[in-house]
Amino acid sequence: MANTITKQCCVVGGGPAGMMLGFLLARAGVEVAVLEKHADFLRDFRGDTVHPSTLDLIYELGLLEEFLKLPHSKVDRLTMQIGEQFLRIIDLTHLPSHCKYIALMPQWDFLNFLAAHGGRCRTFDLHMRTEATDLVEEGGRFVGIRATTSDGELIVRADLVVGCDGRHSTLRAKAGLQSDDFGAPMDVLWFRISRRGADDPESFGHIESGALLVMLNRNDYWQCAYVIPKGGVDRVHAAGVEAFRRSIVDLSPFLADRIGEIRSFDDVKLLTVTVDRLRQWWRPGLICIGDAAHAMSPIGGVGINIAVQDAVAAANQLAAPLKAGKVADDDLRAIQNRRTFPAKFTQAIQLAMQNRIISPALQGVRQPKPPLLFKLVNAVPLLQRIPARLLGLGIRPEHVRTPDVFGPAAGASRAAT
Repeated sequence: MANTITKQCCVVGGGPAGMMLGFLLARAGVEVAVLEKHADFLRDFRGDTVHPSTLDLIYELGLLEEFLKLPHSKVDRLTMQIGEQFLRIIDLTHLPSHCKYIALMPQWDFLNFLAAHGGRCRTFDLHMRTEATDLVEEGGRFVGIRATTSDGELIVRADLVVGCDGRHSTLRAKAGLQSDDFGAPMDVLWFRISRRGADDPESFGHIESGALLVMLNRNDYWQCAYVIPKGGVDRVHAAGVEAFRRSIVDLSPFLADRIGEIRSFDDVKLLTVTVDRLRQWWRPGLICIGDAAHAMSPIGGVGINIAVQDAVAAANQLAAPLKAGKVADDDLRAIQNRRTFPAKFTQAIQLAMQNRIISPALQGVRQPKPPLLFKLVNAVPLLQRIPARLLGLGIRPEHVRTPDVFGPAAGASRAAT
């Protein structure tokens, strides 16, 4: 027999959107259950880029000093090598934000941090190893979910269900929500390789005819993204790991003395790139946010930050209605209306870069040349602040409006670094 619990809100998915939303709602006094299907958050090569917009939110929560004690590295400038030309296109050091850099931090540390602070609120209920499998619908409204756990079936009844279960969302499929797929010409192979003291400290990208590599400085190692044509992973595997190693060294020759660290394709993880967006994010009793509502391209590493912004907007809109037991369709519509433009705008930039730069490069039809705009931005350092603002703060950055009914966390500080 299924175990049944009742909450004011059930959040499905313990990623950035789900954990931030669960924490903010619980902090405001909403009875919330967060369901995560895995036993922990330890999954490598997830979005590890915490942008200034997200760091500003953590500052507003009074937790920035504590957060920055977690292991991380900083990126404040980004350089691209396109063919033979090196172009600096982004300078974050002038942003009007508390942290003028991107913090590269393992996502499991970020999620554990949110879980720990959520756990200090008596209204926060985190269920690990709990996978939502279906929605419960009554009278044309969703009133909860069914989930599997190690102890059997769990039913969570709630005034509102929030789907934060990613780009392969079970909830949006069960709810029959329709999405538009905008396509992606590439997939990404992630791997790590050690970093030496003599290496250039700056993170960068390198585009050549038929190849693209991005390397992010993680202090003692490089987190690398090797971009391949969509569906091309079988061809990479068929060519063998030695050919893969050579392709990496061709783009970054200084890695030749350590490329053997890629022992086999077990050390390489595939990210299948999807760019899509729901036409309607909600139905009565249910709303999807984050990747469940709009899967982002990995370009710019903005996905985690857009998801967190969605969560803050949702918490701002929903905390009071949830506490009053009066969540209306207009509340769900308001969240979609507020967050659609930032998602559309960001995806439009990503799609333009995919179609105009990445796709021609991967096709290998000609030696890539920097777009005129990139040359201009490189030549005029002041212009590097424009893409920095779009990347670092995004469109319509959110601010925490929900109350903290439990008081400030012990030892928290609003000190900026």
